[in-house]
Amino acid sequence: MAQQLQPLTIAAPGFAGINTQDSPIGLDPSFASIADNCVIDQLGRVGARKGYETVTTNGSSVLGTSKGIEAIHEFIEYDGTVTVFSAGNNKIFTGTTTLTDVTPSGTNITANNWKIVSLADNLFFYQRGHKPLLYDGSALTEAEDASNASGTQPQGNEVLAAFGRLWVADLTGNKHTVYFSDLLHGRKWSGGSSGSLDVTNVWPTGYDEITSIASHNDFLIIFGKRSILVYSGASTPASMVLADTIVGVGCIARDSVKNTGVDLIFLSEDGVRSFQRVVQEKSMPMRDISKNVRSDITYLARLQTLPIKAHYSADEAFYLLSFETSEIVYCFDMRSALQDGSHRVTTWSVINPLCFALTASGDTYIGKSTGIVKYEGYLDNTEKFQMRYFSNPMDFGNTSNLKFLKKFNLTIIGGQNTETALNWGYDYLSDYSKQSFTFGTSNIAEYGISEYNEEGEYSSSIVIQTPKVNGSGSGSVVTFGIEAQINDAAFSIQKIDILALLGRLI
Repeated sequence: MAQQLQPLTIAAPGFAGINTQDSPIGLDPSFASIADNCVIDQLGRVGARKGYETVTTNGSSVLGTSKGIEAIHEFIEYDGTVTVFSAGNNKIFTGTTTLTDVTPSGTNITANNWKIVSLADNLFFYQRGHKPLLYDGSALTEAEDASNASGTQPQGNEVLAAFGRLWVADLTGNKHTVYFSDLLHGRKWSGGSSGSLDVTNVWPTGYDEITSIASHNDFLIIFGKRSILVYSGASTPASMVLADTIVGVGCIARDSVKNTGVDLIFLSEDGVRSFQRVVQEKSMPMRDISKNVRSDITYLARLQTLPIKAHYSADEAFYLLSFETSEIVYCFDMRSALQDGSHRVTTWSVINPLCFALTASGDTYIGKSTGIVKYEGYLDNTEKFQMRYFSNPMDFGNTSNLKFLKKFNLTIIGGQNTETALNWGYDYLSDYSKQSFTFGTSNIAEYGISEYNEEGEYSSSIVIQTPKVNGSGSGSVVTFGIEAQINDAAFSIQKIDILALLGRLI
């Protein structure tokens, strides 16, 4: 008598994101081993990231053979005037579609790693070893040449606009002092309420160096590489006091610190951390949001020779961490945490951003070799890009029997005109069987498919694809994956149903 096929259903495969930290044997099927060029969409499914659309039209002429745009900032003046500033090719530009060189005459710029902040209707540019720049609504100048400038302008690598003043740190040869400007005068560094804070003697480990500064819940947060200082009363710097210290965790990348409105996210020596103040306990615990990819993150951080960039978007609900040296971006879904406090994570490749910026309208700008691009659509400029999802090896709760996979029933949301391949393999081998198909066409791919191109529509904008693929082979554990050439259409994996035959005991 023929044995009955066993249905095996994986709903929202990979919705918990990548997990490379734990042993793949027996790992929950909600985790993925690969989720590249993916995001976790608003319904909790693994789906394709958006692509980018070119904004700048004269990038090649103004950027030459340089890396491209390495800093972007949108400045909104009191009267509502909006100006986008960017930096590349050792120059400062305004504009997006057309980049206009506004570099102050005679200014010697040798790098583009600017930190740009606004205070009191002025815009300030800081990076180590360079004179600070100031835009006052009419012209970009060196800050020391501006009217009402006073004192020595600190040439720090880190700057924060908070509590009504500028805070500057990480100077060449001085990584233990925070300088603060006069109230509402980012160009005044002597007189008034300006001053400095030397933290040499308050590091809990005896020695550390400032890498970043942030404000959160009315506290001034000073990040060292291996510890964190928390000051209260920063609105009156002369009387602010050390409220808390955190030992053993610090920040290793200036631009990794992002304020989500309710939290601070940053990169430490042992992964991406979430800094969350618990008022009731008067303490400041931290969550390891990169727990499931911690070893990968720390390895890439050690390899990094170029500035690490990060980006937070409330509209997209993600925190991006870009390792330019390794050409990889980690995308953390910030909608909600998993039970252990970590966040769902996917990766991006190919896009290779140099910097990010968030506009007041919620758009994400990205700096690239061609200029400024916008995170939008489902093409990288005009090119397709590959999305890849692969499961971890699964035994479906039965380690003793061979599995003969007979049929895959896929449920895909979107994917019109998308070339797609289903991969499956057995027993930890990467020699996958493969069947390919294209949604929205009548072409049968090389290996053929028993049934395909079945579509239903929830509405005119939501298409459900339900291809059916015959399986083959057998093994004790199964790995499967989906590769899709994203072609100007959204693509999310809703469900994978497998009909399998359980064979003899092994």
